[in-house]
Amino acid sequence: MRFDLSVYLVTDAVLCQSYGLERTVEEAVAGGVTMVQLRDKYASEKTMVEQAKRLSAILKPKGVPLIINDRLNVALASGAEGLHVGQSDTTVREARDALGPDAIIGLSVNTLEQLHAAPSEALDYVGLGPVFATASKQDHAAPLGFDGLAALVEASAVPSVAIGGLKAQHIDAVQRSGAHGMAVISAICGHPSPQSAARELTTRWRQREAMHSGGA
Repeated sequence: MRFDLSVYLVTDAVLCQSYGLERTVEEAVAGGVTMVQLRDKYASEKTMVEQAKRLSAILKPKGVPLIINDRLNVALASGAEGLHVGQSDTTVREARDALGPDAIIGLSVNTLEQLHAAPSEALDYVGLGPVFATASKQDHAAPLGFDGLAALVEASAVPSVAIGGLKAQHIDAVQRSGAHGMAVISAICGHPSPQSAARELTTRWRQREAMHSGGA
């Protein structure tokens, strides 16, 4: 499946709670979000499968891929388009073998050593970060900053998406790093209007993209 990393929503169960997961995702996609990752470290497998199926019903008609964070069984049971794994989760090759050649497989990367060790032939993209420290993940690795991000982007053999504390005001710096997109959590989840928050992100991304491609 073809995919667009430019504005990649990663869900957060707590931040989405008051507005509702499905409603948040539906509005975010209406605002232009290009990919959605269902992430919940504490939900049961059964709950996540049910959530994934409901999100798929929203996303498939829009052509927006649903990626499951970490839970291979949930990805298999729900028919999601792919899986995103960390350094200590299911391995990239296990995910590829289980989900097949058409699945979208992503891997979290924080260092050049991790990047060089990754099986790029089995990967579709890497998530590079955290760019900044973020409250959404207490056990995150050391922040990269934009210089560290750019170094990893340059070394990556596959497309990359930046993640970690990113907001609309960081779009220009993310694009200058060479990353193909930015993944956001709190910039959309928990926002009073997920649709307007997503629209601001996607509009600014496209505007900056056009400026850069035009040599501005």
